[in-house]
Formats: sequence, C-alpha cells, structure tokens
Amino acid sequence: MGKRVAVVLAGCGVFDGSEIHEASAVLVHLSRGGAEVKIFAPNIEQRDVVNHLKGSPADEKRNVLVESARLARGNIQDLAELKVSEFDAVIFPGGFGVAKNLCSWAVDGKNCTVNEYVNSTLRAFHGAKKPIGLCCISPVLAAKIFPGCEVTVGQDKNVDGRFPDAETASAIAELGCKHICKDVSESHVDKANKIVTTCAFMCKAPLHEIFDGIGTMGKQVATVLDKLPPYRRCCISHPVRSKMSRKAFDGHILLVQQPGIGLQGWQSLWVVICIKGTYP
Repeated sequence: MGKRVAVVLAGCGVFDGSEIHEASAVLVHLSRGGAEVKIFAPNIEQRDVVNHLKGSPADEKRNVLVESARLARGNIQDLAELKVSEFDAVIFPGGFGVAKNLCSWAVDGKNCTVNEYVNSTLRAFHGAKKPIGLCCISPVLAAKIFPGCEVTVGQDKNVDGRFPDAETASAIAELGCKHICKDVSESHVDKANKIVTTCAFMCKAPLHEIFDGIGTMGKQVATVLDKLPPYRRCCISHPVRSKMSRKAFDGHILLVQQPGIGLQGWQSLWVVICIKGTYP
C-alpha cells in the first residue's frame, strides 16, 4: 500500500488561493511516488478575490473549498473532516491564499492568526510525529505554530533579485524559529519536528526548477516516513503486560508494541487504543 498523504489547498490562483503550478507539482510527484492522496480545503470565505488578468481586487466573494475543488477536479473534502489517523503525512502547497485564507500573514505578518482547522490539523500531525511538507509561503504556518522549528523560504537576502520576499526569513526568525537558507532546487528537513520545507515560487526561477525543488520535498517527506518506528495496530481492548510502552497524546493513552517484540509467550493480548489524530 502506498503512503497516504493529505494535501491542503487554499483556493485556486496565486494571488488569492493556492499557487496552481505548486499544487500540480505536489500532486504529480505524489502520484509518481505511488502515494494515495486526498485533497482538503477549509470551507470558508476567501479574504479577497483578485482578478488575475488585471492583478487588481475584484468586487465579489468566493469560497476556499469551492475554488480549491477546481484544482482537485471536484474530488475534495472539507478540512474539518480530515482525520489524521487516516494519513501518513500532510503537504501544503503555497500561494497567497495560504497567507490570506489559511492564516492572516498577508496583513498581520508575524502577528497573524491561523485558521482553527489549519492549526488543529498541523498540531495533530506534529503530535503524532507524522511528517509535514510546506512549500513557498506555507512554512510561515509552522513558524507561527511551532516555536523553535527550522524552515526555509529560500534566502534571507534578495540574492541577484531572485528572492524578492527575503524579509520573510527575518520575520520567521523573530518568531523564535531558525531560517535555513536554501536554493530553489533544495529542501530542508527539520528532523526534530519532521517538517520539510522548500521555497518554490518564493524564488524567481524557471518553472522546471521549482517543480524539481518540490520533488525534493516530496522525497524527503517519504524518507522521514520510512524512518518512523514500525508501531503495529490492534483494535481489541484487553489487559496488557509491562513490556509495552505508554505514550500520551491529546489526553488519551496509546499503548504500543515495541519493535522487535513478538506475541509468542505473552499471556495477554497486546493492544493499541485508537485515538484521534495520532498513529494510523
């Protein structure tokens, strides 16, 4: 079975939604890697609507979930319905919609607020120690939610005019996070937090370079997944012996069989109590 990955969109269109090329690149790389993908978006009104032909605001209202459905070919779900237990990883493409709809970074910068469902989704994946992939401006979500994390949005200086939004790196540092300078062809892995980031269109680069950079992020997410301990599942509730470890997540107790310990010789069945938003 392929890796199960949730992709979260922010609308459709670079100036008020998800960046279409980035979203497509994420989906293509996941498809090539054999992942099972489901797409989500919050069922909320967009902060604004931009006429992409004129580059100016449009006097209309649009819904983030409805607009994201264009990119998902209609196969999409409300982010409120995402169950972390059903996925191995989550990826957020970039686009101004991330900074406008998924959070208020576009107007409030480092003092932004994050949409409640985006916040809870990221915290649940992080709490379950499942990898999080973030493209372009999306790393600011992690910077806001997880103080001390490491992310990249490219360079912290506008090198050769290729990184016009380099000041974002300074804002990330002011949030207590570490910005790692990377080129468009690279991604960064925060091993402690299992967060993988790449700058994508935060860099003025040819489309194929951005596509390839997003590919490195996808591969790094898969690598993080492959390194996770092989915890097993069981849905039978029975007493367990002291050989089993206990971990608390979201106020519940998770009992897991340690890798390498078999069932032979055990006098009672082992169990994993199913809990919301943790191991699958």
